[in-house]
Amino acid sequence: QALGFDTGVSQTPITPVMLGEADLARKFSQKLYDKGVFAMAIGFPTVPKGKARIRCMVSAAHDTADLDLAIQAFKEVGHELGVTH
Repeated sequence: QALGFDTGVSQTPITPVMLGEADLARKFSQKLYDKGVFAMAIGFPTVPKGKARIRCMVSAAHDTADLDLAIQAFKEVGHELGVTH
């Protein structure tokens, strides 16, 4: 959220990063993967049209370095794709 992402509302270990369009979510997911972060794009029919997102799941197996890498990747990809500023 501090980077400008809409993380929706979740009470589970799954945190969505709401992106809207499925094509954008797929591109975002691929660019994250290229930077060493696996986070799946979820689009229609799993979620309603226009509600595509990246599904993030943090677990106890992740350490601070893992989380720092993911945050940096989200920051870079968000800027590259014009999702954040």
